[in-house]
Amino acid sequence: MAKRDYYDVLGVSRNADQAEIKSAYRKLAIKYHPDKNPDNKEAEEKFKEAAEAYEVLSNPEKRQRYDRFGHSGGASGGFSGGNMNMEDIFSQFGDIFGGGGSPFESFFGGGQRGGRRVAKGTNLRIKVKLNLQEIAKGAEKKIKVNKQVICTTCDGSGAKDKASFHTCRTCGGTGTVRRVTNTILGQMQTTSTCPTCNGEGVEISAKCPVCHGDGLTRGEETISINIPAGVSEGMQLSMSGKGNAAPRGGVPGDLIILIEEIPHETLKRDGTNVIYDLYINFVDATLGTSAEIPTIDGKAKIKIEAGTQGGKILRLKGKGVPEVNSYHKGDQLVYVNVWTPKIVSAEEKELLERLRNSPNFRPQPGKNEKTFFERIKEYFE
Repeated sequence: MAKRDYYDVLGVSRNADQAEIKSAYRKLAIKYHPDKNPDNKEAEEKFKEAAEAYEVLSNPEKRQRYDRFGHSGGASGGFSGGNMNMEDIFSQFGDIFGGGGSPFESFFGGGQRGGRRVAKGTNLRIKVKLNLQEIAKGAEKKIKVNKQVICTTCDGSGAKDKASFHTCRTCGGTGTVRRVTNTILGQMQTTSTCPTCNGEGVEISAKCPVCHGDGLTRGEETISINIPAGVSEGMQLSMSGKGNAAPRGGVPGDLIILIEEIPHETLKRDGTNVIYDLYINFVDATLGTSAEIPTIDGKAKIKIEAGTQGGKILRLKGKGVPEVNSYHKGDQLVYVNVWTPKIVSAEEKELLERLRNSPNFRPQPGKNEKTFFERIKEYFE
């Protein structure tokens, strides 16, 4: 994709002086700064594009080469701006906001130098309970969340009216104060957050009667949460910007969703597999039968072969739980348990005694019969 003209990127004419270029870049940097546009890839690209344009046009030599040769930079090669990462941008243009450090330390309050700050709302944590069917299929939940919202009376400013909202007299709106200290090495200048406005650059002479200057009130919001299939107990999901609001145009916090599983009555989850214990009597195990069992999708009918041994594991492919963000799906494992009656009638006892010494009722495990440990090993493979 062809690069845009640097003058068009900043929105200035080709005859613009350095003051105009600097002012134009400052506006774009504030508009597309990552703190004001979290998780916004388009804004991040515009932020980098503006920084690249400013890197060239703010340098007289680079600007002269760009005016003559365009993006190629002539014989000296292309410009380096396109390869800058976010750290390069934050550290390179220290004079943009007059903070002495990176342009964004002075405006957004980053680093240790202090500066005018964009407030960040606090995160909220909620628990969402899901049954096995919702976990297997995914679910949309509408949750009412009690949280801090922007005060509608003052629009989040915290001031009684516009006349009560003015530039901080201590820092002049920069959000920082500078101190000069004489040392044996000469004068040293330090910059710190303004103690009067706490780095916000503004003061309030009369507070809003509803929020008492906080810019926030308690409110309720119904939030639609799309939960992907395959989540598990204790897993956390995050929704950017759905937490508590921040005053004075700040960035809202995030909503953290903690997943809780509601145990199923008969099915047990083991990772992506689902386990069901099937109990049959030894007559059915001997002669074979069919059984109806529960699955995540409803009822299913399975066949029990004649001569089935207790402890046999039947596998229903693809009847388990999917992995999160994956096409892989687990199985349903049916553990066959042969039920031994604890109480028998006299007639039943007589029948059993007649069968006790029958040759076919004597244990005769064949070579193909798997031991308990072999079945467990096969299950975990």
